[in-house]
Amino acid sequence: MESKTVPIWVHEMLLQIEKSDCATFALVVLLESAVIESTLSAVPGRRWYDPPLMFLDKFAGALYNWLDRKRSGYRDAFVPTSCEELLSDAPVLEVQPHSTESAYTYDRVALEKIGDYDIDVFLNLSACTLSGDILGSARYGLWVLHHGSHLLNRGGPAGFWEVYYQCPGTGSYLEAQTKDIKSSRIIEQSRSGTDLDSLIRNRCGIYWASASMIPRKLRELHHDGPDRFFERIRSANRQIKFYSNRFFANPTASQSLAFHIRSLFYQVVAEVKKRLTLEQWILLFSKQEGLSTSLSTFQRITPPRDRFWADPFVVKRDGKTFVFIEELLYKDNRGVICYFEIDENDEWTQPISVLERPYHLSYPFVFEYDGESYMLPETCENNTIELYKAVNFPTQWALTKTLMTGVFAVDSTLHFHDGIWWLFTNIRENEGARPDNELFLFYADSPLADTWTPHPRNPIISDASRARPAGKLFSHDGVLYRPSQNCLSRYGFGLNLNAISILNTKEYEEYPVTRAYPNWQSDVMGVHTFNFVDGLTVSDAYIRRFRFF
Repeated sequence: MESKTVPIWVHEMLLQIEKSDCATFALVVLLESAVIESTLSAVPGRRWYDPPLMFLDKFAGALYNWLDRKRSGYRDAFVPTSCEELLSDAPVLEVQPHSTESAYTYDRVALEKIGDYDIDVFLNLSACTLSGDILGSARYGLWVLHHGSHLLNRGGPAGFWEVYYQCPGTGSYLEAQTKDIKSSRIIEQSRSGTDLDSLIRNRCGIYWASASMIPRKLRELHHDGPDRFFERIRSANRQIKFYSNRFFANPTASQSLAFHIRSLFYQVVAEVKKRLTLEQWILLFSKQEGLSTSLSTFQRITPPRDRFWADPFVVKRDGKTFVFIEELLYKDNRGVICYFEIDENDEWTQPISVLERPYHLSYPFVFEYDGESYMLPETCENNTIELYKAVNFPTQWALTKTLMTGVFAVDSTLHFHDGIWWLFTNIRENEGARPDNELFLFYADSPLADTWTPHPRNPIISDASRARPAGKLFSHDGVLYRPSQNCLSRYGFGLNLNAISILNTKEYEEYPVTRAYPNWQSDVMGVHTFNFVDGLTVSDAYIRRFRFF
């Protein structure tokens, strides 16, 4: 690292390591001088061209960045923060790196001093690339966190080119480098949905999402042991994969100017659309024998223009069909849980509110246990996972258990399998990251358990294209499926059905089987919930309609 003042996301990462029971800081290596690009800036660097072009770019860039920061709700990941106190117990070694054509190396004296500390893992937290014998200075390699996909976008600046080219996903990955570069391995990788509307939100989001990556893998290395840990890493890296894109660098002045002008134009268009049209979640359903998968044939249930209806879950009881949904009135901007009935003639009643709290509710996951009805709605705004019991089904529900506290968890989904209750939920570990990226799994012997054991492979999915739950798990022709959302382009863009091949307390594996995209009608822009019960399939859709007629 260049100094003990680091971006705040790095400070958060070091704090997680310091609080863990699996690692300690043995040595801090400070680079005395290295002419490198600072990682503290949230604005990509520019190259020099003719003065008029640079002036226009600077003016357009300043206007865009001002508007971007003003309208974007985000937590800045690049605030300079001192980690002096965090690293106060670790000895400090200052070294003068030697520059080569593409990297920096350490001299023999520095390497000998580093070797005296018997380091297990060397973390490269600087912005420069290291090469030579330093890669072999730690028992388990030199770990480097890269922001950008190793298959799509190598180079930088991180998060810029994905917005520039409107790529749906922005990646990050952790690499263990060794002296034999052919033996270097990707330890973990993650993919976030690209925030196509905001460069600063996109950049901050991927850095916050990656802040827990190194602490998690250090913990896994500690608990699993190096043999098991690296055998799993080797297995995951066996497939050959091409990188066929160019190596990206800072945008030229003309590219930067084009980006800023285009982005300003998009902001104007978005504002016009916002004033003339309404974006609204509606409900979809199909009644037929077996599972219905042709979304273009589903019937619509469209709410009034002052609200949306989403997240449908179906319960059949006493010969009646109940559909529980989230209802959100735009004037309140707070979700409540409602239900309505659908009869055999496809007639539906008006939704009735059955559960309201001072905080937002959604995703009314309803299930049966020991002859009683329970609901597990999303309560992330309260930083809890709450379980409600039906006092008088379907109209009255009472809080019976808080499964977890102090956790920002969305779309929690329970499933009973092999005598164990499994809890699937997307968790945002670091404020500022998006909640769509990482799926966590917990298990217990009862849905009313006081303690839920985290799965050792958590997060079991780190990919916004298929992590976030989208409905109940269900079996079809002997295969267990997990519906999930595709949130790469935007929240609630599409649906996936994933077949689960391994589900136990040590391993988890699933693979995507089919995907649904919002292509069947011109006004549909998204679809993000899918549930199936006894001949009734329900979903929802995100549509655009005119606001005034």
